[in-house]
Amino acid sequence: MNLITVIALFVVALLLVVSLHELGHFIAAKRVGVRVEEFGLGFPPRLLATKRGETVYSLNAIPIGAFVRSVAEDDPAVPGSLASMGSWTRLVVYAAGPVVNIVLAFFLLSAFFTLPEDVIVGNGVMVYGVAEDSPAGEVGIESGDVILEAEGEPVGKWGDIQGSISSSQEGEEITLLVQRDGVKRDLSLVPVFDADLGRRAIGVTLCRNLVSDVETGSAVDRAGIKPGDTILSVNGQIVYSEESMSGVLDSVGVGEEILLTVFRQREALAASITREVGPALGGMGMDLLWVDGTHIEQVRLPLIRASHLAGSFIVDMPSMIVASVPLIREDPSKALVGPIGAGQLTVEAVRSFGPSNVVFMAGIISLGIALFNFLPIPPLDGAGMLVALVEGVRRGRRLSPRMLHLAYSAGTAFLIGLMVLVTYSDLLRVITGGSFGL
Repeated sequence: MNLITVIALFVVALLLVVSLHELGHFIAAKRVGVRVEEFGLGFPPRLLATKRGETVYSLNAIPIGAFVRSVAEDDPAVPGSLASMGSWTRLVVYAAGPVVNIVLAFFLLSAFFTLPEDVIVGNGVMVYGVAEDSPAGEVGIESGDVILEAEGEPVGKWGDIQGSISSSQEGEEITLLVQRDGVKRDLSLVPVFDADLGRRAIGVTLCRNLVSDVETGSAVDRAGIKPGDTILSVNGQIVYSEESMSGVLDSVGVGEEILLTVFRQREALAASITREVGPALGGMGMDLLWVDGTHIEQVRLPLIRASHLAGSFIVDMPSMIVASVPLIREDPSKALVGPIGAGQLTVEAVRSFGPSNVVFMAGIISLGIALFNFLPIPPLDGAGMLVALVEGVRRGRRLSPRMLHLAYSAGTAFLIGLMVLVTYSDLLRVITGGSFGL
């Protein structure tokens, strides 16, 4: 998928997400009797318009969102205005937009999780490293071992290991069938809770291959590759078997550069070598261990499972945001993004993980807009909800119009300033060639 197509799909997704947000406000307002003067897609100048009843429906030239314009929205003295409605009624109207975004995010994420996904599957999974004082280390699991089974069930992909750990009870022992140098043996161990991961684990890092030997003076030796490294990709393509690696290398001509991404001690490193005369793989000067039978399969989750994952993702999002606060403080430019940053992130996601991630990013953007609008900062929906809630608790007694005016003026100024800073940060990242590192 080329860059122009990805950007076009992102613009369509953004327009859809924002338009449905405003549509939620519009439907809720109409249902409770608010006089809506105009519902517009895009922003003026106006291209087309038609009037149905008291409402004008317009299509506008600037395709960056939508709007709902009601009669005298802030004047409770005007019949049919939003301000003239009861506290709980206003709360519903303000909440309708973000709620629609949450529902939209649920459907988009559910759809994404049901899409066919390429999964790397083999006859077991390979151990890259073992943490000190871990359950795996205590029973003698080593780098290069291949875990064939967990609790008697074949292990074909990385997630199977965590699945077996998660399905066991706290403190319960699990049995792994491990192969080393062609010899198989059963090992029993008890998973422990890992505070950094937030789940139980056995203390292993997995890989798809392992460098077992490097010839002194060879091309890879000169590039700094060492035994114990794992090759993540060749010329930007993930390698998962000897055949997949040979396929990439065979397309490289003699004298051409080969770019390797190598993983070593929790760090991804770049290495460059030049292809020499002879077979590309055989002439590199290193031996690799691979998992037998590794290939790519397409899998698709059942709708119920996909919906459960989407719901869990949405429920867990606030806690994930809280957990990421240290990272946000470290580099706010990658945490606070506007439309430009979201577009760049979508492009990176599609390039790294495939076209289906347009759907995923649309769901994330919809969820982000919902959470942002729940913030009690004027003039966001959350501020209107908070005012309505306070006045509802006060049994309809209104807050001071002067105080509200000051709050909304200050909030609007703050949001404009924030948007200017975020847009500047996004533009600077694009101009300087920065990325989100996907």
